[in-house]
Amino acid sequence: MGNAPQSKQSSNIDYEKIVSSSEFKNLVKSKNKFMAPFVIFFFLAYFTMPVLTGFTEVLEAKVIGWVTGTWVYAFGMFIMVWTFSTIYMSRSSKFDADAEEIINKNILN
Repeated sequence: MGNAPQSKQSSNIDYEKIVSSSEFKNLVKSKNKFMAPFVIFFFLAYFTMPVLTGFTEVLEAKVIGWVTGTWVYAFGMFIMVWTFSTIYMSRSSKFDADAEEIINKNILN
């Protein structure tokens, strides 16, 4: 299963040249620039919940029936993760195409 044979192409790639190329550095920079706001927002939202539940009573208020703000916040976290995943999946196709182009330019003959 996990021991699929490597293609011959992977052994003919100059990885050191790829890593030092400006194209690869630009790809990494653009990917990091795209991901940074999502990562920061996720961690802020993730660590805000224990702070709000542990040190305040803000999320203890009942929203609908027995459902408190904590349940709404937690469900919102799931929605946030699904949304972020969908956004990343749509954008990753461009990153993958760029990476494939960089690899194809650096195949050793």
